[in-house]
Amino acid sequence: MQRECKSVRTAYGNTLVELGKKNKDIVVLDADLSCSTQTQLFAKEFPNRFFNAGIAEQDLMTTAAGLACTGKIPFVSTFSMFATGRAWEQIRNTICYSNLNVKIAATHGGITVGEDGASHQALEDISLMRSIPNMIVIVPADATETKQAVEFAAEHNGPVFIRIARTNLPDIFNDNDYKFNINKAITIKEGTDISIITNGETLVEAIDCAKMLEEKGINAEIINVPTVKPIDSETIINTAKKTKNVVTVENHSIIGGLGSSVCEILSENYPAKVTRIGINDKFGQSGKAKELMDYYGLSAKKLYERILGILK
Repeated sequence: MQRECKSVRTAYGNTLVELGKKNKDIVVLDADLSCSTQTQLFAKEFPNRFFNAGIAEQDLMTTAAGLACTGKIPFVSTFSMFATGRAWEQIRNTICYSNLNVKIAATHGGITVGEDGASHQALEDISLMRSIPNMIVIVPADATETKQAVEFAAEHNGPVFIRIARTNLPDIFNDNDYKFNINKAITIKEGTDISIITNGETLVEAIDCAKMLEEKGINAEIINVPTVKPIDSETIINTAKKTKNVVTVENHSIIGGLGSSVCEILSENYPAKVTRIGINDKFGQSGKAKELMDYYGLSAKKLYERILGILK
């Protein structure tokens, strides 16, 4: 289905500029990727409040920690692979252990990094971040949700990780009728036959999949979970009770991410069948983003086929 798409990275950069105008304590740091992360927009507007650490991600995180100790509100950006992988120890021991007010807005997560291949495709980043105490983990699905997640992060006192997609995404929400709530998942569509729980780039694929399922007389419920930690257990339990059949869909490894979190909740509260759809404990490969989404079973068509098989 063709839709007009917007850059969620540009939404992030523009939101930083808006916040920077309102709050002089907001500073931005990058690891020599400001054109890709779109922190260049903040750098142009506030050159004295922008810091390029170069390709030195551990230094990037510890510098942000130091700035937080002086009362600044640092937003730190680079590719998610390098933010969460190369600098994991600094995030754990320097930022989260001290509960410092650092915001990590990492771009280029998941298989949709595309042609850069396995070395740049963070398929473990959500798992790595949700395992650290004090860290909030957010995966926005479009430009509006990204904007509101960044605004939330600026107001929240403590570490926040926001995973921002490389790909351009269609609008699902708008500022007039959507309000990001860290404690709430969103029911996008009511259904009775199966629950599709997802977030980020795969939400639009789930929506299109549900429309295809309707043509087969299958009524799918779609739950958007923008906050993986803390997660809205109540909504997940309620949808499982309703449909008795749950599918999780994520642009991430099926190990440790949204699917694992849903399984943890349901195994303790309401055991139900859960099928995790994501990257099956494999590294990615080089290719166009849409082709990779299809190859790894995350396109609307492949989700439709998989769900038909599950229901049979």
